[in-house]
Amino acid sequence: MGVWESILGKAGRRFVKRKDSDAGENGRALEQPQSSFYSDFHTSEVAKHQQQRLCGPFVAMTFNFIVAVGIIMANKVVMGKVGFNFPVALSLIHYVTSWLLMAIFKALSLLPASPPSKATPFSSLFLLGAVMSLATGLANVSLQHNSVGFYQMAKIAVTPTIVLAEFMIFNKKVSIHKVITLAIVSISVAVATVTDLEFNFFGACVALAWIVPGAINKILWSNMQQTGNWTALALMWKTSPITIFFFVALMPLLDPPGVLSFNWNWNNVVAIIISALFGFLLQWSGALALGATSATSHVVLGQFKTCVIMLGGYVFFNSDPGMISLCGAVVALSGMSFYTYLNMLKESAAASKKLLPKQNSFSLKPKSTMDDQKVGMDIVDSV
Repeated sequence: MGVWESILGKAGRRFVKRKDSDAGENGRALEQPQSSFYSDFHTSEVAKHQQQRLCGPFVAMTFNFIVAVGIIMANKVVMGKVGFNFPVALSLIHYVTSWLLMAIFKALSLLPASPPSKATPFSSLFLLGAVMSLATGLANVSLQHNSVGFYQMAKIAVTPTIVLAEFMIFNKKVSIHKVITLAIVSISVAVATVTDLEFNFFGACVALAWIVPGAINKILWSNMQQTGNWTALALMWKTSPITIFFFVALMPLLDPPGVLSFNWNWNNVVAIIISALFGFLLQWSGALALGATSATSHVVLGQFKTCVIMLGGYVFFNSDPGMISLCGAVVALSGMSFYTYLNMLKESAAASKKLLPKQNSFSLKPKSTMDDQKVGMDIVDSV
């Protein structure tokens, strides 16, 4: 018998064993939240459920709206004050920054898992990455070579293109009430924002070439998240390298020469990095909004941002866009509110349809004996 055993005796040995057992249970209890946290990010189904639970339509669209206002200010500094007039190169910097941030998330085990490769073929991811690069690059070039009015007209044309494309690809039909509402919104936004229509042949070609990729990009982002177990970050992680590759190919075709000879001093680099961080947030928030709503709703959100910025400038900064533009913005916001109301009615109807099969399954159960019913009532009462 050892020294400690002679001192402690049987009661002391039992006390030490109990303490060791308690310590083991506490350690396992601390490991359970860590394993749960790990599984939340490393299972695509659970990660998607967490995204849907934490980031619903209202949160996603509000997040996207706030970030969009921030990147407008950041890009005004980069394009105006800094003088970095290379839109495709700026988009390339945005996506490279996004990919580096997601690589850090992945190294820290914070990046949600992707679905198995068999669930989504590589051709779908390649198509999404290619279309995304075309949509982003052509949009920036269109904004640079067109007047604001012509650019807004091209953005408005994306709405009917999405409705037509979803009908042709997915046989998705839109109610007559939504069609009328979207028409009123589009016309009102045109009245509010299109004050100049300066025509430039190259800019017009770029704007027309951007409409279809811009619509398909939103449709693919929304459809792949809603039909598969894709989260926004996981889909961004898979498609960003493809998008970066196409940006490198498009940069010498669409950007003016001289990006390497630009004045890369400290102040300019900081401004571009801030714009790139906003670009990552904009891409993430846009993907969240598309996954939580639809491509058409995301376009309506973009028109909502335009009208709110105009009305905000009139109220807070004494800008005067004119009475016709103000009336158009107010009518557009009213139409957007009614469109949101129609979507809420559709969601509530879909939720009630999901509940009906469960209720019917309870009503179609065979009648049991009085003893079985009593047992069932006892179980319900105990719960």
